[in-house]
Amino acid sequence: MTEAKTIPQHVAIIMDGNGRWARERGLPRIEGHRAGSDSAREIVTAAGEIGVKYLTLYAFSIENWRRPREETSALMRLLTKFLKDEIPTLHKNNVRLEAIGRLADLPEHSQKQLAETRRVTAKNTGLTLILALSYGGRTEMVDGVRKIATEVREGRLRPEQINEETIAASLYTSSFPDPDLLIRTSGEMRLSNFLLWQTSYTEIWITPTLWPDFRKPEFLKALEDYRKRQRRFGGVEPT
Repeated sequence: MTEAKTIPQHVAIIMDGNGRWARERGLPRIEGHRAGSDSAREIVTAAGEIGVKYLTLYAFSIENWRRPREETSALMRLLTKFLKDEIPTLHKNNVRLEAIGRLADLPEHSQKQLAETRRVTAKNTGLTLILALSYGGRTEMVDGVRKIATEVREGRLRPEQINEETIAASLYTSSFPDPDLLIRTSGEMRLSNFLLWQTSYTEIWITPTLWPDFRKPEFLKALEDYRKRQRRFGGVEPT
């Protein structure tokens, strides 16, 4: 078990492998996504129990809209059902729900349920669960630059005042700390346009396990590996 002082405050997860999991079993892709929902439920519960403060799940990228319409529609229905069905569990575990991304891209039924689940969990004080929906790291930066440009145009900000803090404050994640640990399932070695600014000094842990098979024991393994690391943030290791 990880020691309290070495538990990451913020864990981000690229939940990859649902489609491959379904294909290996001769099932439709949506069945992989349904199985992935079970993993998400277990990891959210485990993170809260362990003492993680923020958990960001890469649930739907902005590039995912390029998938067949039948699949994206099924995914949005699954998302809406998950958001509604999980309210009692979120309350039980004192979890507050938040979301980042171009949320206006979501269908109306998903937007409404997302807003309702956020509203009814807003006063919970345990884990903050952040769903990245219609999210892309480059898109986030574009939206942030537009926000800053508007402030400059309106005279509320001078170009020479722009610094790292200004940029960080313009991003979707301005209310949350940067991730301490990034987990990617399915063995792929890439960030996939996820939290590009925020992961500058994030520790990365990659597992070949497909997301529907990623459960609490492997999550604990990732946290144990994190505990053994020495974070230097560009400096040198203490002697």
